[in-house]
Amino acid sequence: MNEENRINYYAIIPATIRYSKELKANEKLLYGEITALSNKNGYCYAQNRYFADLYNVSIETVSRWLSHLQKMGFINIEIKRNENKEIIARYIYIVDVPYRQKNQYPYCQKDQEGIDEKVKDNIINNNIDEDDLFNLIINNSFKIQSNFYEVLERLELKYNSQIIKIMKEDTVQMLKDIIYVLYDLYNSEFYNILSKINRKSLINLYTISKEHLPNDILNYYRRAIINKYTNNST
Repeated sequence: MNEENRINYYAIIPATIRYSKELKANEKLLYGEITALSNKNGYCYAQNRYFADLYNVSIETVSRWLSHLQKMGFINIEIKRNENKEIIARYIYIVDVPYRQKNQYPYCQKDQEGIDEKVKDNIINNNIDEDDLFNLIINNSFKIQSNFYEVLERLELKYNSQIIKIMKEDTVQMLKDIIYVLYDLYNSEFYNILSKINRKSLINLYTISKEHLPNDILNYYRRAIINKYTNNST
């Protein structure tokens, strides 16, 4: 990324970023730099080393800034892998109104959801993996909050182990994915949208997510739900 390319575009830092009390000053500057680098293609492909050199910080610091910006709903990071699961490219998209037409995520709007690549590619991080969570739920573990069980029951996603055994494998996987994402939302600042979600929409969004980004379905699916239900859609 040369200096000439970098200075040819204006940076955009909207009010949602400027006045956010949860973002650090350097995270706001990083957001602005990403908008500048996204002007030509609708996405930014600069690597962490570029940002680290620009702001004179470590690569790990940049990774944390990006992770926080995505968690807050201001950017989306898409990882491309080859057939050997090796990372071959990374695209950073701005999740905001001026860039909506260039962002391929369904129901995109501003005020929605980084990825620290040294940790993992999706944003789900509840200190529990997908299979463990699923087993706890089908066995009615007391470790899962009763309020979350109520969410699953309302959405008709609560099954016992006997029913699970006769389900098709892909249906069980869908159920695991949906429950895992719902549990992540339950433990996040987006908890309130769970009361708006309905079963039909939840499954439709899952189908869209699986078709669009099967290799990163959890991250994509979470964002799709947030974007739809924070847009007051039902």
